[in-house]
Amino acid sequence: MFTIEHEFDSTVITLVDENNTPLNEDVTINSFAECVTVEQYDPRTDSVQKITLSHLMVRDLAAALDLPEGVYRLVGED
Repeated sequence: MFTIEHEFDSTVITLVDENNTPLNEDVTINSFAECVTVEQYDPRTDSVQKITLSHLMVRDLAAALDLPEGVYRLVGED
């Protein structure tokens, strides 16, 4: 399950794990004009872990999900 919310300065997508146990914590993706952040609560450290991706990195990640093993560079889509 996931939700999509439009905030003032970003679009927020929350991914909710509905698989069999053990369930993972929700993942929150914030898409800003300049970057995308991915956050997930880590109960081991009692803190939220965050990574920041450029929009080009997100594009490459989306493409990589459907490609076989190898090294790739997407061209002509900048």
